[in-house]
Amino acid sequence: MSVFAKRLKEARCRAGLSQERLGVLAGIDEMSSSARMNQYEKAKHEPDFSMVERIAKVLDVPESYFYAKDDEAAWLIVEFHRMMPANRMKMVEVAKALLK
Repeated sequence: MSVFAKRLKEARCRAGLSQERLGVLAGIDEMSSSARMNQYEKAKHEPDFSMVERIAKVLDVPESYFYAKDDEAAWLIVEFHRMMPANRMKMVEVAKALLK
């Protein structure tokens, strides 16, 4: 299974969406949305980046999440994405201090 397929399924399930519903919300025709999402999750096809952007928006994850090979990095990417801007700055400051 590709990293993209794994991350897509994880995020979709975490959001509580069916493949069909995710596809429809991402702008895919209702008649083919389930099949297309299934193909993405089975790694038979990979969407172009504009589709990845739409899927990411629906799932409230950054596009980079879908390509993170490491589970901890993927988690951190999502959590950072969902933080308020002020907390993001604090997190960056903490990270810089830890790396010194």
